Amino acid sequence: MPSIFTRIINGQIPCHKIYEDEKFIAFLDIRPLAEGHTLVVPKQEIDYIFDHDDQTLAEMMIFAKKVARAIEKAIPCLRIGLAVVGLEVPHTHLHLIPLHQPYIDFRNPIHQTQEELAATAKKIIAHL
Repeated sequence: MPSIFTRIINGQIPCHKIYEDEKFIAFLDIRPLAEGHTLVVPKQEIDYIFDHDDQTLAEMMIFAKKVARAIEKAIPCLRIGLAVVGLEVPHTHLHLIPLHQPYIDFRNPIHQTQEELAATAKKIIAHL
């Protein structure tokens, strides 16, 4: 069965897309830890990040850097944190999280309406 991320990539589930190319997609997390919390997902469904070939890993980080720079410009923060947790969805994904403190706390997501998520996406997209 395809992962929820594959279903998003295939257009079966809506998302607040930030950016995509032929190999990767970036979209807002629906349970953000901070405004602008974005997921970077390879379109190829591989569960574990270190099962990707070296070229894909490098390209994923370059893609993530471009998205992170846009988030930094759109969302006031100390910097963009990067996390790879990878157990909740069996499809590699990077969390790009605007940091307002020196750590990432996954226990306390914020609530954003669909309208607020759409507005956040629009702000970030304007900087790509």
